[in-house]
Amino acid sequence: MSDYDGAWKEALEQFFDAFVEFFFPQAHADIDWSRGIEFLDTELQQIQRDAEQGLRIVDKLVRVWRRDGHDDWVLAHIEIQGDRTHDFEARMFACHYRVFDKYQRRVATLVVLADENSVWRPCAYGYELWGCRVQFEFPTAKLLDLAMDWERLESHPNPFALLVMAYLKAKELRNDPESRLAWKVRFIRSLYEHGWSRQMVLDVFHTIDWFLELPPKLELRFRGELESIEAEKHMPYVTSIERIAKQEGRVEGRAEAQHDLIRDALENKFGSESDDLVEQIAAITDSETLRNIFRMVLKANSLDEVRVHLKGLGS
Repeated sequence: MSDYDGAWKEALEQFFDAFVEFFFPQAHADIDWSRGIEFLDTELQQIQRDAEQGLRIVDKLVRVWRRDGHDDWVLAHIEIQGDRTHDFEARMFACHYRVFDKYQRRVATLVVLADENSVWRPCAYGYELWGCRVQFEFPTAKLLDLAMDWERLESHPNPFALLVMAYLKAKELRNDPESRLAWKVRFIRSLYEHGWSRQMVLDVFHTIDWFLELPPKLELRFRGELESIEAEKHMPYVTSIERIAKQEGRVEGRAEAQHDLIRDALENKFGSESDDLVEQIAAITDSETLRNIFRMVLKANSLDEVRVHLKGLGS
């Protein structure tokens, strides 16, 4: 089964501005994007560790600044929910309060419902006892609603429109690999027609590639289609070194093969100056850590970025 959760998290990190603009335009208009954003991953992990019952406390937590200057900074708590759960509203309330309690700052909980149940639309939690009343409401975006206007999605300039379409087709066609292939080719062709930068194409491609995984035989056919599209568009973006990103999903759990992929990526991008990093990475055996390192290497613009990332792993 495809790792939809991981794909969504990566898309959020790459295109957070576009995500908020696409799903929550009111919030987007109020954020001062010129001041940047900060993903609070370390703090998020602490909140998760503090939680009992094994519940996921926060999916993504982001520090942002507002345009009106009323707050120095506030927090966006993002949840993408793939399945219906009976206690979702209470969990969102608990998430919200835990974040508020830790930071004593205003928090906006923003929810994307990526499930396949058209009638499930959680948006509030509350109770009343002896005159004490609690009422918590949160805005949601339902992907099934967006699917009702497919033409608008196809023409929308925001990259998340394309990612939403890829996700919806991935779930719809989970048992139809031939149709997955056809739609994947269609989405990739559309990707090259938006006029985006090379890096934008690579980043969006990686998430689509992740959503619409194919069996090995169909993957070979897809590679041929991809090469034809890039030759036609004169844009050999993905069929260069970044294309080996697809291979890492085939060797998960095999540290030796993952080390080889990372070494090849480093040598192709940075040459022999990366030899010390190859030796350092060779000591790492955790599959998920190696996967994250591999993705980071593909996106890095310099060896210093890779070194900082590796140093963070050891801290």
